[in-house]
Amino acid sequence: MTIGNFRPAKVLIDETAILHNIQHEVARLKKQTQLFAVVKADAYGHGMLRVARVAKAAGATGFCVAILDEALGLRKADYSEPVLVLGIVPSQYAAIAAAQTISLPVSSTEWLEQALPVLEAQPELPPLRIHLALDTGMGRIGFTEDQALKTAVAFVEAHSKQFVIEGIFTHFATADAPDDTYFKQQVDKFNHLVDLLPSRPRYVHVSNSATSLWHAVCNGNMIRYGVAIYGLNPSGDAIPTTPFPLEPALSLESELTYCKQVHAGDGISYGVTYRAKGDEFIGTVPIGYADGWLRRLQGFHVLVDGQYCEIVGRICMDQFMIRLPKAYPAGTKVVLVGQSGDQEITLLDVAKYSKTIHYEIACNLTPRLKRQSVNPVD
Repeated sequence: MTIGNFRPAKVLIDETAILHNIQHEVARLKKQTQLFAVVKADAYGHGMLRVARVAKAAGATGFCVAILDEALGLRKADYSEPVLVLGIVPSQYAAIAAAQTISLPVSSTEWLEQALPVLEAQPELPPLRIHLALDTGMGRIGFTEDQALKTAVAFVEAHSKQFVIEGIFTHFATADAPDDTYFKQQVDKFNHLVDLLPSRPRYVHVSNSATSLWHAVCNGNMIRYGVAIYGLNPSGDAIPTTPFPLEPALSLESELTYCKQVHAGDGISYGVTYRAKGDEFIGTVPIGYADGWLRRLQGFHVLVDGQYCEIVGRICMDQFMIRLPKAYPAGTKVVLVGQSGDQEITLLDVAKYSKTIHYEIACNLTPRLKRQSVNPVD
């Protein structure tokens, strides 16, 4: 997708905020516990390589991604740290991962059997580093039964030239919820399954941001630190307190490209879902749903000159309209996420209005929106 360098719309990424969010968490960890920075989905819309650079400076010793392509992107950018792919990778690409010392999750012996001939065809490669995924209650990927796990471990031991168990992990479904009943059930199942292994691998990890922030006793010797890197509370506001203040790293700004006065009954945007109630000033902002500012945000607001201004009419693909308190010239700053004067709009505010989570809002901001670092970290 083409980046909009010649329009007044940009995502601002505060590198120092990211640095602090990681440094504070590293300081809380036990000496033997490592922090892997989760930079999947272009670092939740913040820029994978930007965040990887800052995360490394802040003390991260490895990275987690969702797909193999993201891991290869880190290797291409000369990051030699451990990289773990969190999603299942088709077995035919096992040799690509082995050649780049990229770690892959394994959820079945069948996957190992399919990957074996792929790896045997290239005997010069080092063993593929694998992390055994355990489904303790997330219902996504992973071993659930004792015997299935034992069979997979035996298969790996019988093919030690092709595979090495580097880690074992699970993912909690409710670590960000005040009620920890289900969380504890998952912990018990994880401990039971890990005890089936003849020896513990290098990495034993269960903690995402929520687990590490609120259940640090479970951390193992590596945490997968994700959404908190970006200053976002994993629970939204279900658990309002965190061990240290999280600093939001993302803001979204634009400018008015046009301002006009309309009169009572004049319609705005597709479907004429808004009509002026009287003489009103309407401003046009050059961002739309093709940028991830979705149609469901009609009726929400932005900030102009420290004042909340309602989004009126349907959001278009590339533009939307707002009701202004007075006439403003083209070029006037519009804040969609961030601060203006004494007022602030957070990603969580946007998410609540959209009936979703702030993760989704950040990830929805498309590459057409120019990213720009502020408060850079060397």
